[in-house]
Amino acid sequence: MSSLPLLQVQDLAKSFRGVQALQGYRLELMPHELVGVIGPNGAGKTTLFNTLTGVTPPTHGRIVFDGRDITRASPDAICRTGVARTFQNIRLFRRLSVLDNVRIGLQAHAKDRLHEAVLRLPGFAARERQLERQARELLEMLSLADYAGAQADALPYGLQRRLEIAIALATRPKLLLLDEPAAGMNPTEAESLMHLIARLHDELKLAIILIEHNMRVVMGICRRIQVLNYGRLIAEGRPEEIQQDPRVLEAYLGVAT
Repeated sequence: MSSLPLLQVQDLAKSFRGVQALQGYRLELMPHELVGVIGPNGAGKTTLFNTLTGVTPPTHGRIVFDGRDITRASPDAICRTGVARTFQNIRLFRRLSVLDNVRIGLQAHAKDRLHEAVLRLPGFAARERQLERQARELLEMLSLADYAGAQADALPYGLQRRLEIAIALATRPKLLLLDEPAAGMNPTEAESLMHLIARLHDELKLAIILIEHNMRVVMGICRRIQVLNYGRLIAEGRPEEIQQDPRVLEAYLGVAT
């Protein structure tokens, strides 16, 4: 494993019409590290993901991923460097099949030529078969193989969450950003998701940043946790340290301890 950080974020800030949604944020994330980011509603967590993925360029600061400065890069360019994400509100191609959803994710790295696609030349057909094989392998990994032909919006909520993760993984990321993947899940679904994230992290050697309100999920799989409040990083450490930090308790409970 490389001894250099995969992601370096320095003094990151984002303001909207004078409101500081994020300020002074910093992070050094190593390859194959899993970090949790928690905080009350409105703390700036999703703004953080939006700036890291180019959805909203930062007002100030620097983002370096895998040795490249991506501070002002477009979302597509950032995805191609190896950063993928999921969203609070699930984003799927709802009228397409589960298999086709994952194939679309894989197309981000496909190198089809227009004339080969139009003429259906042998090279195009071979690549299509390869994409389908890769898509089915991802569905198997996410325990979705039995639903390959189902329409995406016909899946139960928990499986739609898994499908969104499969689409993100299809882009072959080095870093996966998960934005509240357990939101709306019952305890059984959340427990299953926690084990899935841990397994993907281990088997695929991914770096993961996890935003999550479900403390059981965060504390169960993250070795390092950051806490945001009003856009500022107020605490960072191991789960047991975070649970006892008076600044964190005040942010969540609204009273000093």
